[in-house]
Amino acid sequence: MAAAATTGPGFLSPTGVEIAFLLVGLATLGAALVTVTTKQLVHAALWLVVALGGIAVEYLLLTAEFIAWVQVLIYLGSVVVLLLFGLMLTKAPIGRSPDADSGNRWIALGVAVVAAVSLVWVVVDAFRTTWIDLDGPAQGSTKVSGEILFQHWVLPFEALSVLLLAALIGAIVLSRRNEPTDATDASDKGQR
Repeated sequence: MAAAATTGPGFLSPTGVEIAFLLVGLATLGAALVTVTTKQLVHAALWLVVALGGIAVEYLLLTAEFIAWVQVLIYLGSVVVLLLFGLMLTKAPIGRSPDADSGNRWIALGVAVVAAVSLVWVVVDAFRTTWIDLDGPAQGSTKVSGEILFQHWVLPFEALSVLLLAALIGAIVLSRRNEPTDATDASDKGQR
């Protein structure tokens, strides 16, 4: 009896890290829900910052510091800034946007629930027999993450960089004003 009590915390007695993980997860889920339900685009982008920051904190709590800082640098530092610049450059409406609500909330909720259930089922099925070697190097460490990234995920990593470059070029193209392309259009404007 006494040996069982000294083995460490169990399911019914969570540690402080587990409680923090649960609370940060709930805050992240709340921020993600506000991101997709708000009718103001700038507020949605700012709530996305909170949600992505919560994910970075979750990685820190899982002792995956490298992945946490990659999350901060790439998603918070690049994608969200690119999104906010795109909103500013394309002169998107700052206040409430009636175009942001198509009236298909129940259909969207149904699709989201089906997608979430499908993703959970796929992940659980894929990792059902996978065990983590606790005696080896930490799974979130820089060495292990670098080996996995550069051995198996080089092509998707480069595709992501091309996608971000295309988004930046698209924002620049959309922000440019329509100037007359030839001299006849310019002279027609001058005569009016």
